[in-house]
Amino acid sequence: LSLAFSTAGAEQREKKQHHAHRGSGSHRNGVASPRTYFYADEAKCDQHMETFLRCIDASSGSSEDGFSAIKLTALARPQFLLQFSEVLVKWRRFFHQMAVEQGQGGRTALEMKLEVEKLQETLANLGVATKAESQHWLTGENLGASGTVDLLAWNSLIDSRTKLSKPLLIPNMKTRQLEPLFSHFTEEEDQQMKRMLQRMDILAKRATETGVRLMVDAEQSYFQPAISHLTLEMQRRFNRERAIIFNTYQCYLKEAYNNVTVDVELSRREGWHFSTKLVRGAYMEQERERAAKFGYEDPINPTYEKTNEMYHRCLDYILEEIKHSQKASVMVASHNEDTIKFTLRRMMELGIHPSEKKVCFGQLLGMCDQITFPLGQAGFPVYKYVPYGPVDEVLPYLSRRAQENRGFMQRANQERDLLWREFKRRLFAGTIFSPNP
Repeated sequence: LSLAFSTAGAEQREKKQHHAHRGSGSHRNGVASPRTYFYADEAKCDQHMETFLRCIDASSGSSEDGFSAIKLTALARPQFLLQFSEVLVKWRRFFHQMAVEQGQGGRTALEMKLEVEKLQETLANLGVATKAESQHWLTGENLGASGTVDLLAWNSLIDSRTKLSKPLLIPNMKTRQLEPLFSHFTEEEDQQMKRMLQRMDILAKRATETGVRLMVDAEQSYFQPAISHLTLEMQRRFNRERAIIFNTYQCYLKEAYNNVTVDVELSRREGWHFSTKLVRGAYMEQERERAAKFGYEDPINPTYEKTNEMYHRCLDYILEEIKHSQKASVMVASHNEDTIKFTLRRMMELGIHPSEKKVCFGQLLGMCDQITFPLGQAGFPVYKYVPYGPVDEVLPYLSRRAQENRGFMQRANQERDLLWREFKRRLFAGTIFSPNP
């Protein structure tokens, strides 16, 4: 079994030096999270990067095809991630609004396709862009040639619009008044953005050189759109030949399936390897508390059963992609036995052999060994995720993992019973001290 290293709380010993940006703090609703890095200064971000580099080296030295996990809130000012996420969410909601007006409500994100002529009319009527301007956008990006624009094409317009001096105005969903989509960033904030991208580049290059796969952990939903967008940019660059950069999808989010399918389609069109870690999610209480306070829809699935359904739906989609394209990989990061059984059954039905190493499994060190070891003995790539750092930082992380995995204590009792049964079997068989019982 290989080891995966994470820095859940590393390099945070000088806690007095850490503080939340006032904008970030207000959005966080006063809820402390042991998994989010507070921005102190650029030097601290550089220290976090050095810690991540040591994690990559340690993973490379411990096993072949190892993993190392990073958090983008450790590498940049979270307020930037928050602002960028808001831009991405507004832009996507604007697309959905126009799709609904074209009678496409209720469809999945990939099924929505805006008719170009109607799109131009809508943009002109709203005052967003004249027909000549919107035609220039679509022609310049070689979009709309088929007469329609889907979400992927729509998203690609953001990059081109950020390079234009004229601000892009879109209607506020509540007031219906036009507002600028992009916030103004100071020169210092622009420099912080560039330094964050440089840090990500350094980490990705080290991972590539050492043969380690780099997992970008998911964080709170109000950071996640920016984190996923930046991770996709890394995948576009580094996943051309093989899967190096892994994104993370939280299946307790209502938008999880749409996020997965849209990103898989992007990888198909551009020809790079889609690679991901699937988790259920760990910020449920915090997310719901924040949604209630700020008056927006709860982003979390209403029940644990719905989250399970979402997990299996996303997983099944990725397994189908692995079967048909061989340019996809997934880590099933789960302590749920039903999910493991579901994965094994679907792999068998689809003819995906463990030796292909397109599907791997992950559990926390010290948790659910009754899942981990049989998988390893059966030839499946399986990893133990090892969080490390100061004890007061790591323990809250582990407590959230236990909260995330309901029924954990029941499984802990099951593990204890299994260990006791095996101890008695070896005792009576006289093989208790044998290296090969």
